[in-house]
Amino acid sequence: AEDPVDALLSAAAESELLVLGSRDMAPMASYFLGDIGLHVMARAQAPTVFVRAREDPAPADDEGDLTVALSLRGPCDELLEFAFTGAARSGVTLRAVHARNLPAAAYTRGGIVADPYFRGEVVRHAQRELADALRPWREKFPEVRVVETVWAQSPARAVVRGAVGAGLLVVGRREERPRVAPPVGNVLAAAVHHAPCPVAIVPHG
Repeated sequence: AEDPVDALLSAAAESELLVLGSRDMAPMASYFLGDIGLHVMARAQAPTVFVRAREDPAPADDEGDLTVALSLRGPCDELLEFAFTGAARSGVTLRAVHARNLPAAAYTRGGIVADPYFRGEVVRHAQRELADALRPWREKFPEVRVVETVWAQSPARAVVRGAVGAGLLVVGRREERPRVAPPVGNVLAAAVHHAPCPVAIVPHG
């Protein structure tokens, strides 16, 4: 008998995992996330899994791969530990997805990439960074099959694209955010609003 947000945050502080459910509001379900879920997700100390009700759920024996979205802007050990541990327990492939925007100068006025070589260099540099971030975790979990994917596009679009066919999408939430920043970034918002599978939000430094 207390405020739902406070009660859930208290429960999360004493738990290893918090799972939040939502009613399906088809056909507009992908555009809604309740205030309770939003506030809890933005502040919970434990990883939070957001599960939206579906009219056509996947078969129970079809878990799908686990997709983890990485920004590579700083340490993300908690995020990778959660993703690799989950993939190892489920025996599924771990798909590591990273995306970055090309600078505006790389495009023509018509929105076409003016220099394909520049785009390729950006992708190759990102692939090296992704491989470096995953290397110690691949050594720690040699039984986990890992597929690395890098896209030169909006990270918010890429995180939804990477969730297609997945049984779980794992994204990070940095606990230290600028005071003027919204509680949930655009990539995380895109994931919870539009991903076609459950989304795990892992707080990390």
